[in-house]
Amino acid sequence: MTGGARLGEVQDFARRCQGAGFSGLVVTEAARTAYLACAAAALSGADLDLATGVAVAFPRSPMVTASVAWELAEASRGRFRLGLGTQVRAHVERRYSAPFDPPGPRMREYVLAVKAIFRAFRGEAPLAFEGRYYNLSLLPPMWSPGPISVPDPPVDVAAVNPWMLRMAGEVADGVHVHPLNTAVYYEQTLLPNLAEGHSRGGRNPSSYALFVPLFTAAGDTEEERDRWRQVCRTMIAFYGSTPNYAFIFDQLGHPGTTERIRQAQKAGDPVAMAAAVPDAVLPSFVVEGTWAELPARIAERCSPLAPYDVQPVLYLAGMEAQQEGDAFDRMGAVARALAGTS
Repeated sequence: MTGGARLGEVQDFARRCQGAGFSGLVVTEAARTAYLACAAAALSGADLDLATGVAVAFPRSPMVTASVAWELAEASRGRFRLGLGTQVRAHVERRYSAPFDPPGPRMREYVLAVKAIFRAFRGEAPLAFEGRYYNLSLLPPMWSPGPISVPDPPVDVAAVNPWMLRMAGEVADGVHVHPLNTAVYYEQTLLPNLAEGHSRGGRNPSSYALFVPLFTAAGDTEEERDRWRQVCRTMIAFYGSTPNYAFIFDQLGHPGTTERIRQAQKAGDPVAMAAAVPDAVLPSFVVEGTWAELPARIAERCSPLAPYDVQPVLYLAGMEAQQEGDAFDRMGAVARALAGTS
């Protein structure tokens, strides 16, 4: 997993990722767009799968999103996946000046609209999508990119809560699991709600992708592992400050954790935010071990997710690439080991 970067740097980074042993890049969207980084990586010559993880949907028309995804699918020779997310209300309404409500039904319709546009691009059906939030009915031949020689890019959705998971299981091709995930969350929330969605949509789990970002604390010494453990604690506090995710701590028997994190956040105290994450919950969120142990421990963590097409995403790898030392290359070796056992 990596964020968008200066475009002049992305191609070298993609080649570095391949050389280290990674099979793909999941590109997040924050200060820089995910799509342009994916385009640069696709044209780098690196042998990588590419995915937006995730691109913000609502500020872009489904036609704009579908057109960009179509070109990226072609440029990557069929190795691009379109990952979409709602973002949160404040960013959508105040940063992008775009409509947000209701986010779940709007995203469901967005996914269906994008897939309808793909069919129109191939000439399989005229563009005639009528919904509550999106209406698309004009695609003259000169404005259509036409068919491409690779399959339509799969459309994946970021989902956390039960309703969104059921919707994604019904209409999307995969789910980007939130980084704030645990084995308990898989059992109690992720798997049963996806299964209900699959039942509605007649979907086959074995062809359905689960992108699973994992916090890791790897190292051959306690000091090395503890350094990354504290980085993970900070990230857990960052994500755990969102009220909608409070239930994930509740599932672990630590109710009130999100409220304590938010109190520290309101006080402008990031150290106290991290300290509000109980030591007892860290093993539930963080996969920890020596470098030699890590591949097997990641595989064990993801084992409850069979028979899905599970894609473990090494959340901290992009950060490790910016650090001195060999952590990035060693994480690449972990990726190679996982590919060999998947």
